[in-house]
Amino acid sequence: MSDPTRDAAFALLQAVLTRHTPLDAALDALPAIEPRDRAAAHRLAACVLRHAGTLDEVLSPFLRREPPPAVRNMLRLGAAAFLFLETPPHAAVGTAVALARSHKLEPFAGLINAVLRKVVAQGPAVLDELDMPRLDTPAWAWAAWGKEARVIAGAHAHEAPLDVSALPGFTPEGGEALPTGSYRFPVGTPVMTLPGFAEGKIWVQDAAATLPARLLAPRPGERVLDLCAAPGGKTAQLAALGARVTAVERDKSRMATLKGNLSRLNLAAETVLADATRWRPEEQFPAILLDAPCSATGTVRRHPELLHLRKPMDFATVTALQDKLLDAAAEMLAPGGRLIYAVCSLQPEEGAARVDAACARLGLRRAALTLPELPEAVTPEGDVRTHPGLWPEKGGMDGFFIARLIKPFPQGDNESVEYASPPCMLGELSEDFR
Repeated sequence: MSDPTRDAAFALLQAVLTRHTPLDAALDALPAIEPRDRAAAHRLAACVLRHAGTLDEVLSPFLRREPPPAVRNMLRLGAAAFLFLETPPHAAVGTAVALARSHKLEPFAGLINAVLRKVVAQGPAVLDELDMPRLDTPAWAWAAWGKEARVIAGAHAHEAPLDVSALPGFTPEGGEALPTGSYRFPVGTPVMTLPGFAEGKIWVQDAAATLPARLLAPRPGERVLDLCAAPGGKTAQLAALGARVTAVERDKSRMATLKGNLSRLNLAAETVLADATRWRPEEQFPAILLDAPCSATGTVRRHPELLHLRKPMDFATVTALQDKLLDAAAEMLAPGGRLIYAVCSLQPEEGAARVDAACARLGLRRAALTLPELPEAVTPEGDVRTHPGLWPEKGGMDGFFIARLIKPFPQGDNESVEYASPPCMLGELSEDFR
């Protein structure tokens, strides 16, 4: 019972869980198969990654000893197909057994058959007895997310909808207009089929990802520096608002993506291929957007492999880089200028802790943000922190931390604060961006 979907899904799991390859990269490395089979394999593998803890809990009573990793992944695939994706029992069991045989794991075919038949006999009702959000979340993440851990983990059980941003004056047909100015389409909507994509009127961008550029609130003609700019969604936002954008990106392939996106949208920006921690402009900028590299735990709905790939010891490396980028941004920021620091992370050490340290180290001043359309996302310190559990009735949003920092004038300098902007509210933006 050969099944190209099951074969490809197994290859994806092996790449992610044994070779620590990101799911998108593993998907790109698959042999050529029918697009329908490729999409189904991606969905099945993502389902296993999303619910690995729950699947292992279901399988555990029927396993007397730990099977080889490949066999465990075959069991997970069969159980996920039956429990979550409504695959008929005979197909869920049969294709998993055939998978073992095709990979020369014939001695385990009987085990897989017996275990999955017991899972089928229990039925999907077994899931009602389990604490799935807790089982599917590593202990380090659950502890870091604090009182919001359960609602965040609950949202991770569902795929994310498709959000797009649009150029001023264009309204994507069929999309739900969100308070952030984005347009939302159902899960699985192919963006390339949407009206406006081929014409360069829209680009993919989660609703939460639009907030950093909007909260920077550039004025038309204002010089803005966009650090770590690829793939270019925020660069496009800034350019569409009329800013004169300089976009800095150190990765050559990601810079090519950024340039391609700007070209498709017919938007202009100066691009600089350089390491932002070392590159310096000829003159300082009045406004800087730093969307720093991070653990990306705010995007788990879209990238369920992240909770399997990230480890607590990784955060020391990424926070050190964030500090270096904040140091560089402060040096490139003009006195009186404003800096938006953002990360698509749910980890506190990458958010408020980095801003606190930067203020103490660099003499920057935190300037509180306001967000009338999403007041529950504003922290007591005046930062913005979104997470997937917000807007549950609309389908949630990615997790982001956003803070605004002001660089004071040197002591004794009586110049007016030429570059400081008033507190930005989304309601103050033009009609085209609501």
